[in-house]
Amino acid sequence: MDDVAIVEATNLTKIYPAVIGQSAKLGLDGLTLTVRPGETFGLLGPNGAGKTTSQKLFLGLMKPTRGTIKVFGRGPEDPSVRARIGFLPENPYFYNYLTGEEFVRFCGGLFGLPRRTLDDRVKTLLETVGMTQARKVQLRKYSKGMLQRIGIAQALINDPDLVLLDEPMAGLDPVGRRELRELILGLKKAGKTIFFNSHILSDVEDICDRVGILLAGKLVALGTVKELVQGGTSLEDYFVQTVERHVAQPSAT
Repeated sequence: MDDVAIVEATNLTKIYPAVIGQSAKLGLDGLTLTVRPGETFGLLGPNGAGKTTSQKLFLGLMKPTRGTIKVFGRGPEDPSVRARIGFLPENPYFYNYLTGEEFVRFCGGLFGLPRRTLDDRVKTLLETVGMTQARKVQLRKYSKGMLQRIGIAQALINDPDLVLLDEPMAGLDPVGRRELRELILGLKKAGKTIFFNSHILSDVEDICDRVGILLAGKLVALGTVKELVQGGTSLEDYFVQTVERHVAQPSAT
């Protein structure tokens, strides 16, 4: 992979306009961040901190109010950029009448993959996420964990260089979390760049090269786990202390 930064955000700001009954809302506040090739980056923060907004901006699903975002050195709306990204949203929509195999194949078809390539990837990915036995079962009969596995498979169907995962561990039992953690580590070994949001800090601590903490749309901490966590405390302790410290500070406005 080349040396160009995979994701490069500069002063990235998103303000959601006012709607009836609600004032304008600050979604992201001057985010400056670089994600390096082959890096696994974890973005942490409480609900409403701006984590999902960040990923949507990286994907070009919305435009920033201010600032710039480049992915693979180009604007995220560039089709050549989107072809290199895999994405699993926090609340994905599945066509419940399709089987797991049909859904993954459908997603691969959106990338225009040749038939033979698509056949091979569907088979390999279903094996990778442990869904071969349930591949002919309709999605409406899947558990939360099974849907997450299929979601991961569709996110990888285009063999992406950048994988964006929004709360991938949400709703999984301990076994499912462990299996997904191993899958992410496998992607890391394969040289993929992975950017994911999570509330499960123990998994982030095990997986990530670097982490960032967002509070109210602002990046308040950035570094490796070792750099951030000192004195024998855990990443969870550091996160809680950081949140409490910033909540206790008086507002600048």
